[in-house]
Amino acid sequence: MAFGEFQGGREPFRPMAEINVTPLVDVTLVLLIVFIITAPLLTYAIKLELPDARSSPAAAPPAAIQLSIDAGGAMYWNGTAIGTDALQESLRQAARQVPQPELHLRADRAARYEFVAQTMSAAQQAGIRHIGFVTDPTARGSRGR
Repeated sequence: MAFGEFQGGREPFRPMAEINVTPLVDVTLVLLIVFIITAPLLTYAIKLELPDARSSPAAAPPAAIQLSIDAGGAMYWNGTAIGTDALQESLRQAARQVPQPELHLRADRAARYEFVAQTMSAAQQAGIRHIGFVTDPTARGSRGR
């Protein structure tokens, strides 16, 4: 196996025309040996006797309140129509509950923002800390039409 030849004349050095596979074989064998050694270590398990522990079940999260606003501004508390005064009282009662329920606000697409803003303001004044906005994820937006 020649790496090149020295000749006097027009072309003193000619490029090597053979592929040297010795380094490839060396690296492959080293990797094979490393994998053979490390493979059994990956399946090794340690036997442990874990202690038993008992605890009380976690408290169930409070039920969320569904407050819906239709296109005309009418409000529905968990599916039941409710007026503005009754809404204030219901929000105060919900704010006093421990743990405090989350208010899920659903508004019709055609509902005026004024109704939504007034409802959010009333919830904040009553002491509701968590308000979630519910949307329809399957509906296409106005850009998709």
